Amino acid sequence: MQISVLYEDNHLLVVQKPVNIPVQKDSTGDKDLLTILKHDLKIRYQKPGNVFLGLVHRLDRPVGGVMTFAKTSKAASRLSDVIRRRAFNRRYLAVVRGTPPANKGVLEHYLIKNNRENKVYTVPAHYKNAKKAILEYETIGKMKDLSLLSIRLYTGRPHQIRVQLSALGCPIYGDQKYGVKNRPGQQIALWAHQLQFEHPTKKEEIKIESRPPREHPWNLWEALYDS
Repeated sequence: MQISVLYEDNHLLVVQKPVNIPVQKDSTGDKDLLTILKHDLKIRYQKPGNVFLGLVHRLDRPVGGVMTFAKTSKAASRLSDVIRRRAFNRRYLAVVRGTPPANKGVLEHYLIKNNRENKVYTVPAHYKNAKKAILEYETIGKMKDLSLLSIRLYTGRPHQIRVQLSALGCPIYGDQKYGVKNRPGQQIALWAHQLQFEHPTKKEEIKIESRPPREHPWNLWEALYDS
């Protein structure tokens, strides 16, 4: 499988994650991104033995877009600290059904995951083991019954964007788990669009973007991505 490399140096590997591929090994036994990238590094750089590649953040299996890995333990540690300090700026694009009640806003929910169902639910703040989830959204395009949202993620909870937008009354197009009346096989329209953070060793800001696919429903807003 060919994985597009968006940025690479001695400490970082930033790629465009394909849709419908797990980030790391799971119960399905399907090929996972981490294993594919480790194998690629081993071949490209003729590395003996095991290859280190640190997983510092995740994307849901059906979601594609920009994703960063650490090639050294120093980078992994520093990136993890950046994420803890919420200085790891993650922006997504999402096509949702309907229109949010406000053009822009901040969503705060408390979430809990049912591991048996592999599904996340919104719950009251006092609920045991509930975790706070925060995101900021802005509506940047509308087309009939669909809206294009730009999302900044402040917390990285499992399925967070999908659950919070569904709770808002605007489920993501093609989301088979949290959407409604989706056709089987319809691809979820959630894309990791941009990462911006301080480089772990150079101490300079880097910003890396990944363009969503040229297919429906993304192609309804082609001009926005190319501007």
